Amino acid sequence: MHRVTVIGARGHTGAELLPLLYGHPEFRLVAVGSGSAAGQPVSAHVRGMEGSDLVFADLRPRSVEKLRTDACVLALPNGLAARYVEAFDRHHPEAVIVDLSADHRFDPEWAYGQPERFADQLSGARRIANPGCYATGAQLALAPLVEQLAGVPAVFGVSGYSGAGTTPSRRNDPDVLADNLLPYRLVEHVHEREVAFHIGHEVRFLPHVAPFFRGISLTIAAELLGPQTDDDLLALYRSFYTRCPLIGVRAAIPEVKDVRGSHRAIIGGFSVSESNPAQIALVVVLDNLLKGAATQAVQNLNLAFGLDALTGLKDGEEQSV
Repeated sequence: MHRVTVIGARGHTGAELLPLLYGHPEFRLVAVGSGSAAGQPVSAHVRGMEGSDLVFADLRPRSVEKLRTDACVLALPNGLAARYVEAFDRHHPEAVIVDLSADHRFDPEWAYGQPERFADQLSGARRIANPGCYATGAQLALAPLVEQLAGVPAVFGVSGYSGAGTTPSRRNDPDVLADNLLPYRLVEHVHEREVAFHIGHEVRFLPHVAPFFRGISLTIAAELLGPQTDDDLLALYRSFYTRCPLIGVRAAIPEVKDVRGSHRAIIGGFSVSESNPAQIALVVVLDNLLKGAATQAVQNLNLAFGLDALTGLKDGEEQSV
């Protein structure tokens, strides 16, 4: 069994990740860090942890030396990972670190943790940057088209308010969001830069927050080098993701409710302009807390330890739905 620690576990993602690790057949959750809940039973705060005797601990960088762990997931806000990574580099350099923040997503010394595209680089990796939730969906949607893009694709994103975290703001305030759609950071969003960096092509990203709690829907509009048909695009995506059980491909437009609470992303709704068949659109949906964060972290840990990427994760429905 591989020993795993999670630091910063009291957020929405931590609540999804901890039960996945607790029930994993090859991992043993040995420590859970949360300063705000230190000393309290994890089972009292996190559904799915019933029967666990784990207690939240106030795990600071100075605590790393005493940890006995083979891997650590850092579920911390952006900008806080560096001191923990330095401590692991000094005391436990062989431990696997999966960083859920954006701090290492542009660092060439860190493997980028999108298993469907970079499994070879993740196998045996010791430093892994988990992709952002929006960025996961946008890259999955654009990856099969990269060589055919004629211009800059536009990505219109709508997320549930869990994506704004637990720190109070307008983007997770139910009163602000009631009967509302909230655009924000419409230029130079970090996920726009992340997608462009990892697919090697400029994109435009327009994020919004909706009143529902979890899930993401991304609508992509793009112009390609040559004409397409709906069937061409459907066949292309099914072929591209044929060995990726967590990526569903369908002709119909997928909806957020199709993936809420699921490990899967679904791509579909392939549409081609009649007047200009090089102009196309498609939709991708995923659960931001699972495939956009916790599920992907487990996939990355699995690959780092030489396991099948889906170990500990239930497969969804068949791909061609």
